[in-house]
Amino acid sequence: MAKDSREIRGIPLWLLREYLEEIGGTANGDNRVVGPDWTATLTQMEPFQIGSLRVGQVYFELEAEPEVLDRIQPLLEKKTMRAGA
Repeated sequence: MAKDSREIRGIPLWLLREYLEEIGGTANGDNRVVGPDWTATLTQMEPFQIGSLRVGQVYFELEAEPEVLDRIQPLLEKKTMRAGA
């Protein structure tokens, strides 16, 4: 079993959970999403702050076999990508 963990900024926990459901997971409470052959745990963190700018952040941990991680990560990255204006 392998783990991928990271801090994700600018996406609220509820929306990240929704993204995980869209790629095949089922919410198991507010902070856990279970998919076929993978489990994600979401933890709300204190907002990231630079000066007066505050951005929400979530600690994200995905557990799965390496080949499953390789399949899921591009799907999730596509959903969490944000373009600047």
